[in-house]
Amino acid sequence: FTEEKLGQAEKTELDAHLENLLSKAEYTKLWTEKIMRQTEVLLQPNPNARIEEFVYEKLDRKAPSRMNNPELLGQYMIDAGNEFGPGTAYGNALIKCGETQKRIGTADRELIQTSAINFLTPLRNFIEGDYKTITKERKLLQNKRLDLDAAKTRLKKAKVAEARAASEQEVRITQSEFDRQAEITRLLLEGISSTHAHHLRCLNDFVEAQMTYYAQCYQYMLDLQKQLGSFPSTFLSNNNQSSSTPVQSVSTPSVLASASASLPSVSNSIVTSGISELKSSSGSRKARVLYDYDAANSSELSLLADEVITVYSIPGMDSDWLMGERGNQKGKVPITYLELLN
Repeated sequence: FTEEKLGQAEKTELDAHLENLLSKAEYTKLWTEKIMRQTEVLLQPNPNARIEEFVYEKLDRKAPSRMNNPELLGQYMIDAGNEFGPGTAYGNALIKCGETQKRIGTADRELIQTSAINFLTPLRNFIEGDYKTITKERKLLQNKRLDLDAAKTRLKKAKVAEARAASEQEVRITQSEFDRQAEITRLLLEGISSTHAHHLRCLNDFVEAQMTYYAQCYQYMLDLQKQLGSFPSTFLSNNNQSSSTPVQSVSTPSVLASASASLPSVSNSIVTSGISELKSSSGSRKARVLYDYDAANSSELSLLADEVITVYSIPGMDSDWLMGERGNQKGKVPITYLELLN
């Protein structure tokens, strides 16, 4: 080996196909490790928690169950809402938000569990199983190649006929062993293509788990927004104490405007001059409903996503509401649920 490095001895080269297979195995191992580590960071951003889980896994013990971040936030919100009073608008809203956060926390646990089983475990099994076997056989191949090259060197240096005959026999034996080990290594390396196909199926499972998780979170938040939208348009003071400073009325749709604006179908026209023009005039406009809304009382109009209704403003109406008409039905509708049409 030293003589090869110093250029004093010839080296038996592996065939191009085997070299390509070795290269493919190396970068498969490299990128599998990187993807695996970053997926672990994505699923569990807390490095201390990851180390703790790793230690418990090596000790073959179950890690203690703890609340994750959404569940902890949800519990704080619920406790605060009960402290402020479930009968108050703010307390009730906190409790509803807290329950939603805990549901998101549960969905997060399911994502981590599913991803660990269907995605991380197969990747880890390749690194700790198949690739270790490949590495072992590759080292054996390297040793067989060195044995062969050493035998070839001794044959070249043999002067006496008997020594030459013995060296030729040694070369034949070491060549046979090298060829056999090269074939074993090649068969193992050709299995990398099957590994890629298996990891592709695992990747699809991971994407499906993420899709389910994000769909659940979206639905939970959509339901929460509807619940918050059913609150009275003007929140009363939570402590019911009189104060020389008037309590500013807060409309639920204005609280949700920033969240609604991030939804794909919401147009900026909600908060642009279109509303102002409509409120300052006595005319009416057509508007498309962005998502379902359940009326909280008889003064409001229930809405169905994608339907088109007529909207207009009346003097003295809250700035975040419009009057809506659908046939003979009429009632108040929140502007954050609408997209004005030209």
